Amino acid sequence: MVGIIDFHAHAFPDKVAAGAVPALAEAGNVTPCLDGRIDSLLADMDRVGIEKSVLCSIATKPGQFEAILAWSQAIRSERIIPFPSFHPENPKALENIRIIKEHGFKGIKMHPYYQNFILDDERMFPLYERISEAGLILVMHTGFDIGFPRERICDPPRIVRVIEKFPELKLVATHMGAWDMWDEVQDLLIGRPLYLDISFSLQFLPKEKARQMILAHPVERILFGTDSPWICQDEVIRQFQALELGKELEERIFRINALDLLESS
Repeated sequence: MVGIIDFHAHAFPDKVAAGAVPALAEAGNVTPCLDGRIDSLLADMDRVGIEKSVLCSIATKPGQFEAILAWSQAIRSERIIPFPSFHPENPKALENIRIIKEHGFKGIKMHPYYQNFILDDERMFPLYERISEAGLILVMHTGFDIGFPRERICDPPRIVRVIEKFPELKLVATHMGAWDMWDEVQDLLIGRPLYLDISFSLQFLPKEKARQMILAHPVERILFGTDSPWICQDEVIRQFQALELGKELEERIFRINALDLLESS
């Protein structure tokens, strides 16, 4: 199958999904499209024409690294591309990064709210340096999060500090650069050398503003993402196509940019 690459999706082990998805949905006041299982994600991908999904895990505790790594190994396939996670408070965090690389994974997912860190805290710098040296992709939640108080722990000014300090870091700023901080994204991030995914953002942005942001950013640094199961993959496809960016740019964002980034890692 040749189709779209979703660079930002979530799923859980079946037993975890049964409790985690309802709890997260309640915390964020959202209605999920899927039940959070891998089989459900694959079935939905078949339904809407998505070839591959990058599966983003989040280690919410230091002791979760081994379990997430083992599960990521078990579900990895031609269509599911897991990005494992480590917790920055894990005393073996630098070793965790090495292990992720050695096991052939392409990237890592981190989330400042769930992992209780500030994006540009200098204690994070050795981790960013090691990730960059390993050539791994770092998918980072940026902007506010619907399930947490609005603390500015991963806002555009903090992103600027990180990318200026680590210019070789393959950083993906999720949710169109920073969720619900899009004026600041336009002022501070658009045009800079970092990747933006469009997940869980187009339904909140006016069409023309979303078009302006995408068209003003380096064409090779925009990635299609959905944040499934928190929004339906086909719904994001429709939202994206409604921007009327043209076939060539759509193809780059739907597929080519993701392939190029994955192949570079």
